[in-house]
Amino acid sequence: MHIFDSHTHLNDDAFWGNEQKYIEHAQKLGVIATAQVGSNTVLNERAIQLAEKYPHTYAIVGWHPEDAKDFHEAERIKLLEQLQNPKVVALGEIGLDYHWDISPQKVQRQVFEEQLQIAIEQNLPISIHNRDATEDTYAILKNAGVDKIKGVMHSFNGDVEWMEKFLDIGLNISFSGVASFKKTKIVHEAVRQVPLDRIMVETDAPYLAPEPLRGKQNEPAFSLYVLEALARHRDMAPDQLAEITFDNTCKLYGIKNEEN
Repeated sequence: MHIFDSHTHLNDDAFWGNEQKYIEHAQKLGVIATAQVGSNTVLNERAIQLAEKYPHTYAIVGWHPEDAKDFHEAERIKLLEQLQNPKVVALGEIGLDYHWDISPQKVQRQVFEEQLQIAIEQNLPISIHNRDATEDTYAILKNAGVDKIKGVMHSFNGDVEWMEKFLDIGLNISFSGVASFKKTKIVHEAVRQVPLDRIMVETDAPYLAPEPLRGKQNEPAFSLYVLEALARHRDMAPDQLAEITFDNTCKLYGIKNEEN
């Protein structure tokens, strides 16, 4: 079984300097490809370093809504430069986060819109962060016309109605350990109803460790447990779903699937 962790953060301080250990552990559990996701100057650069150092490791770079207040012209110029790197496969994670409200909401929206325009100009897919801001996130995405470039709602935790809205504007749906939690019934139903050609799997490590490891530090290897939870909800064999999600991720990110 081969699994693609479509959204993880070995560039985070929790892993930095020990990333090879976590990559090797992931490979032992069948997680052979990862997308390392940035969010600011430091984490974007680290994501690219990892992608350049390790095979089957790719980078996604962009400015997270929490860091939006620090996105100025110099950062924009640097981001445009980073997006030219052949191991960078998407722009992200970008979006809105009204839960922590670290950056003012108006600034978050402005930076989100600006980065969407960059993605469209560069013809790159997008990785979307949404927390407590679903209506605004959807409105901005729809207005930007992201169906031209496609993308993914990362760590989706909404209901089927919202999932269908995001699907309608051309986005894939990626599920994290949240889908393995016993009480997240609306997410379970979304897993059951998402079209198989639009589903992806992720850890969002070091966050959101899946059952049976909930509460521990997450890591890319635990994509296996996320995948197994999704397969149970779909009444599918895990290896079959692993192949589908691997292929979906490669297609979205423009990566040659060497497993097929």
